[in-house]
Amino acid sequence: MAGAGGGGNDVQWCFSQVKGAIDDDVAEADIISTVEFNHSGELLATGDKGGRVVIFQQELESKNQPQCRGEYNVYSTFQSHEPEFDYLKSLEIEEKINKIRWLPQKNAAQFLLSTNDKTIKLWKISERDKRPEGYNLKEEDGRYRDPTTVTTLRVPVFQPMDLMVEASPRRVFANAHTYHINSISVNSDCETYLSADDLRINLWNLEITDRSFNIVDIKPANMEELTEVITAAEFHPNQCNTFVYSSSKGTIRLCDMRASALCDQHSKLFEEPEDPSNRSFFSEIISSISDVKFSHSGRYMMTRDYLSVKIWDLNMESRPVETYQVHEYLRSKLCSLYENDCIFDKFECCWNGNDSVVMTGSYNNFFRMFDRGYRQDVTLEASRESSKPRSVLKPRKVCTGGKRKKDEISVDSLDFNKKILHTAWHPQDNIIAVATTNNLYIFQDKL
Repeated sequence: MAGAGGGGNDVQWCFSQVKGAIDDDVAEADIISTVEFNHSGELLATGDKGGRVVIFQQELESKNQPQCRGEYNVYSTFQSHEPEFDYLKSLEIEEKINKIRWLPQKNAAQFLLSTNDKTIKLWKISERDKRPEGYNLKEEDGRYRDPTTVTTLRVPVFQPMDLMVEASPRRVFANAHTYHINSISVNSDCETYLSADDLRINLWNLEITDRSFNIVDIKPANMEELTEVITAAEFHPNQCNTFVYSSSKGTIRLCDMRASALCDQHSKLFEEPEDPSNRSFFSEIISSISDVKFSHSGRYMMTRDYLSVKIWDLNMESRPVETYQVHEYLRSKLCSLYENDCIFDKFECCWNGNDSVVMTGSYNNFFRMFDRGYRQDVTLEASRESSKPRSVLKPRKVCTGGKRKKDEISVDSLDFNKKILHTAWHPQDNIIAVATTNNLYIFQDKL
C-alpha cells in the first residue's frame, strides 16, 4: 500500500484540500484539537478548542474525473461541549474537545464519542429526507384542530424533503473523573469503552451513564509521592480483555481484565533502558509518551515521545523492534524548547491502513512518514504555498550544520508556533488528514 517515499514502493503525495480560514489572526476557539476518520473512511471528524465538532463527508467519485478521489465536504457541525464551572473546586472546565472516537456503524445512523476534560458524550448523527404529512388532529403548520371538526380519517404519508443531518446527544457520561481526561477508546466488543485521566482509567458501558468501573488507579495515598501520570490509553483492536496505558516516565503497561477487576498489576511492562550517553536535565521530560496506538493487526503498538516514534512487538517487552527519529536535530535546542514550553507539546501518531507506514507531526508544519518495510522516511510540509489542486508535495530537508543546500531549511529558522500535533490516516486509502492550528489539510497519493 503506502510507501513513505522513494524506492520501489514510492508514493507521491499531492495536495487535495484545505479547510479553515486563511487569517493570520487565529481565534483560540478555532484551533483544532483532534482529528479522526470513521471505520470506513467516508466521514472525517474534527474537534476544536471551542467545543465544536465538524464532520466532513467524502463525496462520491465523479465519472468525468476518475483520477481524483471524492473530496471531503462539510456534512454536519454541532456544539458538543459548552464551558462549565466546577463550583466546589472553583475551576473553569474548558469546552475544548480532547478526543473523538467513532463507534462501528450498525445501522443507517453514525455514533461517536466526544470528550472534554470532564464529560464524555455519545452523539448520534442521522439523516432525514422525508417528513410526515396529512395528520388528522394537526394542521400542516402544526396547530391543533378541534376534534369535533374532524369528519374523515386520513392516513399520514411521508413526503420527500431536503436532506437534513441531525446530531443529537444520546448519552452523557459525567462526574467520573477528578483529573483531566486525556484518552477514550472503544472496546472491540462494541459495548464498552474506557476513559483515562492523569491517575485513573474507568470502564463504561455505552448504555449506562450513572456508573463506571475503575480499572486502573495509580494515585498514591500521599500526593507528594506522585512520580508519574497516565498520558494515553487504548483498547486492543480485537482482544476485548486487553488494553494498554502509557506513562510520563516512558513506560507502557499492558493489562488483562481477566486477571482481576482492578488492573493495577500489569501483565506486561514495555520499557527501553535509557542510553547513558544521552542523559540530560531534559531526559525525563522528553521520554514522556504522548500517544500510544495499536496496529490494525493487533500485533504491534506504536508510541510517540518528544523526539521519536517507537514500534513495539507485543511479544517482546525489553526494547522496541523499530525506532524512528522524528526531529533529532532538536536535541541541541531542548533548552530553548523548555523555556518556550514547546517541550511539553503532545504529538500524536497514526498507522496507515495495512500497518506498513506510520505518520506523526513535527514543527514548522512538517509531518513525517516512516515506511517500515523499505526503512525509508520522508518529511513533508502542510502549507498554503503548495496548495494548488493535485500539486505534488516536495520532500523537505532540515540542515543540521555545515553548509546549507538550496532546498534545505536551517534548524534556527524553524517556526515552533506552527506545529502538527494531530494527524489521521484513511483506514483503506492513501488519504491523510493533518491539522495545523486552525486549518485541516487533506492530502492523497497521486493516482
